[in-house]
Amino acid sequence: MAIINFGSVNIDHVYQVDHFVNPGETIASQDYQQLLGGKGANQSIALAAAGADVKHVGKINQSDSAFKQTLIKHGIDCQFLQCVESPSGHAIIQVIPSGENAIVLFGGANQEIGSKDILHALDKTRPSDWVLTQNETSGLAEMLQLAKEKKLRVAFNPAPMSESVKSLPHECIDLLVVNEVEAAELSGEHELDAIIAHFKTKWSHAEVIITLGKAGVIMLKNNETIQVDAFIVDAVDTTAAGDTFIGYFLAAYSQHADARQALKRGCAASAISVTRMGAAQSIPAVKDVDRFLAKYTK
Repeated sequence: MAIINFGSVNIDHVYQVDHFVNPGETIASQDYQQLLGGKGANQSIALAAAGADVKHVGKINQSDSAFKQTLIKHGIDCQFLQCVESPSGHAIIQVIPSGENAIVLFGGANQEIGSKDILHALDKTRPSDWVLTQNETSGLAEMLQLAKEKKLRVAFNPAPMSESVKSLPHECIDLLVVNEVEAAELSGEHELDAIIAHFKTKWSHAEVIITLGKAGVIMLKNNETIQVDAFIVDAVDTTAAGDTFIGYFLAAYSQHADARQALKRGCAASAISVTRMGAAQSIPAVKDVDRFLAKYTK
């Protein structure tokens, strides 16, 4: 069973600052790093770390091929990750002392995934396989429809959220993963109870996960509402926390783990990640997650 991730690969430019820059303001950065990032790449790394068989579909500039090698070293099948002439996607990330971040994103080569790429990546899939995607690449509608035609289970994380998400073929999505902000934008509601009621009614064909940060996570599965508390840790950088959760949750859930246990694994992995700096660099190894769960669930 494989997870085919149609995902972005970005070069992250990370700046440590005292506060987020205001309009017209110039501030100094205390530190700078250039790192592998992108929601797609982060989720692939988390999936692989959790033991999943993950195949990454995407595009990156040929001069950044070292980042492709990094993904391969993480145990990710990169036969569908192409090196092209277009500039790689990249992100400008501000991180403040509390660990919160603000991000400016440029799509670049991530926006060049087309029909041939989709058909090629899904050509030899099996019904037991999953497809995962986010909202940082092109070809989403076609990919969702083709995956459904092939009877694959589809997980969608509509981040970063945009109006275009509302026009996608939602009926092709089996698992929707959103944070509170994305859930509010997609539902048009602002209170959590109203958001949950919306998804129970309008997304009854799918399972829905709403991540709530320090308040934990809620999963709507059939007629059941499953709630799991977050683990309390001292956060230093929340970059890739959501991606880490998705990778660890889906790795367990796709192997038929109990939903509550899969959610706990996702929360544990995410909790570890926020205690570390960086995006992909903060994603924990499976042994760290096992040790954390053994310590905090006694």
